[in-house]
Formats: sequence, C-alpha cells, structure tokens
Amino acid sequence: MNMKVGVGGTFNVLHRGHRALLDKAFEVGDEVVIGITSDAFTSKNKAKQVPLPERMRALEEYISGKGKPFTINVIESSQARLLNDDSIEALIASPETYIEAERLAKLRLEKGMRPLQVVRIGYILADDCTPISASRVLAGEIDGEGKMLRPIRVGVGSDNPVKLGAVRNVMTRIYGEVEVSPVKVRTSVPAEPWEEEVEKGALERARGSLGQFDFGVGIEAGIFEHNGGLYDVQFCAVLDQMNRFTIGHGLGFRYPPNVEDRLRTGKSVGRIFHELYGQERGGRGEGAIGFLTHGMLKRGELTEQSVIAAMVPRIRKELYFEL
Repeated sequence: MNMKVGVGGTFNVLHRGHRALLDKAFEVGDEVVIGITSDAFTSKNKAKQVPLPERMRALEEYISGKGKPFTINVIESSQARLLNDDSIEALIASPETYIEAERLAKLRLEKGMRPLQVVRIGYILADDCTPISASRVLAGEIDGEGKMLRPIRVGVGSDNPVKLGAVRNVMTRIYGEVEVSPVKVRTSVPAEPWEEEVEKGALERARGSLGQFDFGVGIEAGIFEHNGGLYDVQFCAVLDQMNRFTIGHGLGFRYPPNVEDRLRTGKSVGRIFHELYGQERGGRGEGAIGFLTHGMLKRGELTEQSVIAAMVPRIRKELYFEL
C-alpha cells in the first residue's frame, strides 16, 4: 500500500535544511505532496522573498530526480490541503513547523479524517551552530550550505594573550576567517580552582563572554587530585547562541612533590613556581608545562588542546547535535 506524505514551506532559498526536509519526505513516502506558499502568503511572513516562479523552478529541479511521484501545490495557508485531502498519511515537519503540524493532526482527527503521522527532522546547522535559514542566506550571512560569509565572531572570557592566541589558532584552523575579542568576566571560583571549580569557572567565563558573539569561550586551569598526586588540568567551555555548551579539557600532568606540598597549604601555582624555580607569574609565559617538559610542550599548545576538545562536537556537529 502506497503512503502519501505531505511537506510544505516557503522554499524562499532552497538551502541544505530544505533539502533535508524534502529528502526525508521522499524517504518516508511512496508519493509526496509538496505545498509551496504563494507570493501573497509569503509576503505576510517574510521581509524578503524570491518570486514564486523562481522558487518553484529550484524546487522542481531538486526533486525531479527522486524517482517517486510528486505533486506541487501553491498554498495560501499552512493548513490548506491537509484538512481536505484524507489520502495524506504523514507530514514532514521542521522544528519551526512541528507544533503547527501537531495541531493540524489533531484537527484532522476532530473532523473524522484518518490519523496524520508527524515526522520531525532536526535543525540543519550553519558553521556557527545555529540553524540555516533562507533569511540568513538572503541577508548574505551564510550560503545555502551553511558556510559563514563573514568572520566567525568569538568572545573569550579573558584578556590573557596565551588564551586568546590559543582560541584564535584553533578557530582559524576550523573556520578560516575569525574575529577573537577579549571580554572581562568575573567568576565565582577562586584564583586557584580545585576539582569541580575548574569546569564551573570555564562555564561561567563562556557564559559571561557570549554577548552578541557567535561563540563565547571560557578557559580555566585548575588542580585535580588523583591517586595521591595533584594534577593540572585545563578545561574549555564553548557556548553558542542556541544556549548550547560543549566542554573539553587538555591532558593532565602531575606537579612535582615539592609543588604539591605547597599547593596543599593554599599557595597558588604561579607563586610556587616563582619561589621555587624563578618562573614568571601571572600565567602568561611558557607556564609550568613548558618548564617541566624543557619546552617540549608550551602553555599555548596545552591550551589549544582544551579548545580543540571543546570544539569536537562543533567540528562534527552532525554526529553530536540532535535538535
């Protein structure tokens, strides 16, 4: 028995999110009914619109090779055909249209029509991990694949040049053109955080630095106890405009016993290394890791590790984010 599936939209610019919606419709259904909004209906909801003939042409070009029967109807409302065509058994909905789709399914039941299965797909995200939309494409912010057409803007909850350089290096490798800005952030954690305070500090720095940036980044190094030894671990938290955190940390290395003894008295790492080894304080030089490894690993490289770890779900967002 053939299943007829419905899908609708403005299709103002046929971007990757639209293609995912259409792909799901042809995957689920044996026959697909597509509703495309008229110019009159579109003008009520969109500041910018592409004329219907152009939208129709792009839509037909994409679905013509799907190998399944389809019809395209110009619609004047979101409910149009769904409340009149009892042969449609399923509706493919995006996150924006899911609530309306559920409402229409309920209305159909009240009218004595057959049940309507609502199949929800997730957002398709642009480079900045916010949804691809036709309005963003038309504004010249992204292309139809979600690639940013302007620099990625990153706020970092610190003015430490080592942290800023690490974030800039990692983000440039991922996105190409970036703008990295320091943001002064106060946190509730002590200057030398221990255990869970480390991640908490990174989260607070990311939250405090987001503002109007695409990403807010917080980096916090602190002390963890493991098998009687004290380890330095650096955490990074990245927050986007969808209020989604991703978190990672770099490798952990153990402090020398004489450093551990002083840490347990409440002294800071910077002060201890200055007193014992004459190292500069303030966390802006080669750092403890550079001193302890004879320069094999520098503080900036250690910081980059934590940033990369926090960015892993954003590099491969299709594997991590379900929206």
